[in-house]
Amino acid sequence: MAFVVGFDIGTTSTIGILIELPSRVVAVVKRSVTLSTPHAAWAEEDPAQWWSNLCEISRELIARSGVGPGQIKAVGVAGMLPAVVLLDAEGQLLRPSIQQSDGRAGQEVIDLKAEADEVAFIAKAGNGINQQLVGAKLRWLERHEPEVFSRIHTVLGSYDYINFKLTGERSIDRNWALEAGFVNVQTHELDDDLINFAHIGRCNLPPMHRSEEIVGHISKQASAETGLAVGTPVVAGAADHIASAYAAGVTRPGDILFKFGGAVDVLVSTDIVAPDSRMYLDYHLVPGLYMPNGCMSTGGSGLNWFAANFASSLASSDDHDGLLKTLDRLAGSVAPGSDGLIFLPYFLGEKTPIHDPALRGTLTGLSFTHGVGHVWRALLEGYGYAIAHHVEVFTEMGHSVTNCYVSDGGSSSDVWMQMVSDILQRPLQRLSGHPGSCLGAAWIAAIGAGLEDDWGKVSSFITKSKSFEPNQANAGIYSRGYNKFRDLGRRMSGFVA
Repeated sequence: MAFVVGFDIGTTSTIGILIELPSRVVAVVKRSVTLSTPHAAWAEEDPAQWWSNLCEISRELIARSGVGPGQIKAVGVAGMLPAVVLLDAEGQLLRPSIQQSDGRAGQEVIDLKAEADEVAFIAKAGNGINQQLVGAKLRWLERHEPEVFSRIHTVLGSYDYINFKLTGERSIDRNWALEAGFVNVQTHELDDDLINFAHIGRCNLPPMHRSEEIVGHISKQASAETGLAVGTPVVAGAADHIASAYAAGVTRPGDILFKFGGAVDVLVSTDIVAPDSRMYLDYHLVPGLYMPNGCMSTGGSGLNWFAANFASSLASSDDHDGLLKTLDRLAGSVAPGSDGLIFLPYFLGEKTPIHDPALRGTLTGLSFTHGVGHVWRALLEGYGYAIAHHVEVFTEMGHSVTNCYVSDGGSSSDVWMQMVSDILQRPLQRLSGHPGSCLGAAWIAAIGAGLEDDWGKVSSFITKSKSFEPNQANAGIYSRGYNKFRDLGRRMSGFVA
């Protein structure tokens, strides 16, 4: 028997999974993470908490399963990106991490756009000039925390830092480097000109590796803290959203995943590189493929906000799931199109494909004939239209969209999934039993350690449950609704109440 461990360093939680090859989940353990916002638009976390969580999780996985440390043959770590972790020459943390959702570097983005030819930058870096770039965050530090900036020896991502703690080796995964803005997508190598935009040198970035490549082995110190055996191989790891989509079975060109979490993610598998400022570009974990993707600012978070503030009387205070089901039932009794209501779900502005932080949520078309079911349906349809916008952009970029999968909490709503299927006029396949990014991390560890050689077998952990077929009778209604949604979004751009 061979066992593999995968960890996910997430924004709200750290998760670990122990799997027995080829297809059995043995145990999953989770710990919460504290997100700090000391100032408006800031988002920071303590990497030491990630490590402490991982140590606790690892020991609990071993204790609960009864699996001996020596039976665990490989370790993989996924994590959010591009978080920024800074180490000094001795390997000590210089400050809390700056998270991917941090919005402090607006002026630095403006400065970068003034300095760089953005068209040329996108063609080389694969991604646009926006606040995701690590360079913008580093330039903010140079301006506002010069003492910290002057002591930077190594710049890492979230899971790169965990790998350093596990092995003592400094390395970066290439997807972190790509979204950071440091990789030339034509050569697939770190690029000095791109790195210079961050006002650091090549020496501040450790060697870059593919996700499945072994970067080191569990050290004596890490063994004492985690319970893992000394010498166990550790692979470079993966971006959490890419690992999750890969584990969901998005492994062929044209496969697309809609993740209905706190935010909505849209990820497509492709074999072509088509840099476009509207979307993010990542490498797929499967060699030879890529995974361009979009991430909305909200999703389930917007639904929960509405339910808590405008519909809480419909269910008891401790029955959140019951409240959502009641709202779905009310929405199901409303005709497609919500009797003329259009809801822009831009509560926090919007990321892809608009990249407009000034946009805000907007509801239009209200009359005395509308009730809470109409508004709830309009909100669900609004997210469906936003998904359609992503699919439209992917198609314009030249990516085929064939097999549509849906996952995460929001996908459990039959009412919502049927709306999305009708809006897209495409079948949707619901996935269940998906433990998340930690599974993808575990499987690439198995690949890297030579325990498995089939990239596609990871999908054996996932169950395909209910599918949704589009109702062609609603195609015209939703086509007109989508056009109104897009027109309203354009009209609201630049408007500040």
